Amino acid sequence: MRRSPVRDLTLAAMVAALYAVLSYFSNIFGLAYGPIQFRFSEALCVLPFLFPATAPGLFVGCLIANLLSPYGAMDIVVGSLATLIAALWTSKVRHWWMAWLPPVLCNMVLVGFTIGFAEVGITAALPAAWLYNAVTVGIGELGVCLVLGTILLRAMPQIKFFHDLIPEGRLTHA
Repeated sequence: MRRSPVRDLTLAAMVAALYAVLSYFSNIFGLAYGPIQFRFSEALCVLPFLFPATAPGLFVGCLIANLLSPYGAMDIVVGSLATLIAALWTSKVRHWWMAWLPPVLCNMVLVGFTIGFAEVGITAALPAAWLYNAVTVGIGELGVCLVLGTILLRAMPQIKFFHDLIPEGRLTHA
């Protein structure tokens, strides 16, 4: 089926809204922000493998979610960019079973740094704080993306409604 910019924009907008809502829902349980994060919304970060048009929506949804971040403007900018980079990278991944890797690595490095910087600033303790936060953020990200994200990647192609939205070749690989 021919690509439709309106359909792509609608899909991106729906993912943005869903990401923000799921992040705020995670925040109710204290899981959305901080060194130990288990944002349910991060499971959506594997979607660009099947639906490349979701990448901008993930960025916007993360930007909206990060408006509540206790780490301020730096997390709004860097955390949202981490999600955008991960989403664009995920859209280029060749195998569905690797779709979890870009979000985990991007968030470990960029969000780990953001939290470490917020905790200790530019001091001698920054590398240790960065490493600690990278590991803790990575563990949460791995749990969400690998477990919930894999469920999404395996379930979405089974739903006939989504078949026209999945690019040629991705439907058979998911």
